[in-house]
Amino acid sequence: MHYDLIIIGSGSGNTLVTPFWDEKKVAIVEGGVFGGTCLNRGCIPTKMFVYPATLASAPAEAARLGVSLRLEGVDWPGIRDRIFGRIDPISAGGRRYRAEDLDNVTLYEEDARFVSAHELLLDSGERISADRIVIAAGSRAVLPDVPGIDLPGVHTSDSIMRIDRLPKRLVVVGGGVVAAEFAALFSGLGTEVIQVIRGRHLLRHFDPTVSERFTEAAAQRWELHREWELASIGAGSDTDVEVRFSRRDETLALGVDAVLLATGRVPNSDRVDTAAAGFDVLPDGRVAVDGYQRVLSGGEPVEGVFALGDVSNPYQLKHVANREARVVSHNLEHPARLRATDYRAVPEAVFARPQVASVGLREEEARELVGEDLAVAVQDYGSTAYGWAMEDTEGFAKVLARRSTGELLGAHVMGHEASILIQPIVQAMVTGTDAYTLARGPYWPHPALTEVIENALLSLGLDHPDDAPL
Repeated sequence: MHYDLIIIGSGSGNTLVTPFWDEKKVAIVEGGVFGGTCLNRGCIPTKMFVYPATLASAPAEAARLGVSLRLEGVDWPGIRDRIFGRIDPISAGGRRYRAEDLDNVTLYEEDARFVSAHELLLDSGERISADRIVIAAGSRAVLPDVPGIDLPGVHTSDSIMRIDRLPKRLVVVGGGVVAAEFAALFSGLGTEVIQVIRGRHLLRHFDPTVSERFTEAAAQRWELHREWELASIGAGSDTDVEVRFSRRDETLALGVDAVLLATGRVPNSDRVDTAAAGFDVLPDGRVAVDGYQRVLSGGEPVEGVFALGDVSNPYQLKHVANREARVVSHNLEHPARLRATDYRAVPEAVFARPQVASVGLREEEARELVGEDLAVAVQDYGSTAYGWAMEDTEGFAKVLARRSTGELLGAHVMGHEASILIQPIVQAMVTGTDAYTLARGPYWPHPALTEVIENALLSLGLDHPDDAPL
């Protein structure tokens, strides 16, 4: 069967089916759950769990401020069913709309592999082809190669949110964003969380100040073991699972109810066999694309073939995949007026306790770029009036700018609502507003927590331009 457009993946790729294609033949290939990772087992359900976990942890926070609260219990099945009772119908509705309601769209609920640049072989044996193909196949969790990886009680982010009961003890293996969020989530709900990492710090790809301070904060909230390698997983004598780690001549054995493996994600380029089509694949497995999201072969764009999302970009962020989908949609519909994806000021947020948000360069990257022209300021939440109200002792905002021009190079925030506080910096970086003007041009409501950003900008100590606001 030949189509005008084939889309591999039903996450952000699903948005490509616009009215432009109403009179054309479109195929969507989805071997997993319709809607992709973010909707079904990623950013949306995790945040829906994070909020009740934050509420459950409120008594400990309130006690510091002289308020006595009591948590009477956590209804895990009720929370789980409420969340997926909302998400599953959205996924099913999207599937039904594409598969049954649109005459021009065919949904193939199976996996497919490339046999050439414009032809796919489905698991069923059927071959389909198209003039234009979009690879939006996403990524998957990495499974370490250790004994016992397939035992009951061993989970990735794909399955941990649908378990039947809240674990009393949970081992989280890994120190990245997924590990941090789930450790905070389960800890907040009352699980005894034990996080084990290979290195010294959590969130190692963030700015060092964030990584160091978040590691300190996490170690105050749940048990943290550093510099251990996962060795094996087995059935415990008194517990559901026993997880063993090694460090030189030492062994660490932990008996728990469940283990969450959060050791990274890999692009699904191999699952669609992009190599068979002759497409360029980067060393980390991502499909190589140019600025217009066109897939490359031998360094040159392949006519009519695009890629977007985790399968081709390094961010693994839904908002980036959505932006790329808009670009690909435009370029499919207007091939004579191609537009490039703008990756300026891509923010990242970690919905853990405490929250973390980041945009732009880390300090070492900024220093390498501008050298002695770098201005750095770190402002603690506790230095602001709202920080006093919270009696905050760990939150901070760090801002990096080019001293000579005030150009904002990056910002890193850790603490209450960091994901919101980062936004003024994101907007300034995109619009070209310099740090001096951002600090003094708009009013910043007092005593809102946003003052921590304002004060960090002021603390950069930049020179006052003649025409700048006072």
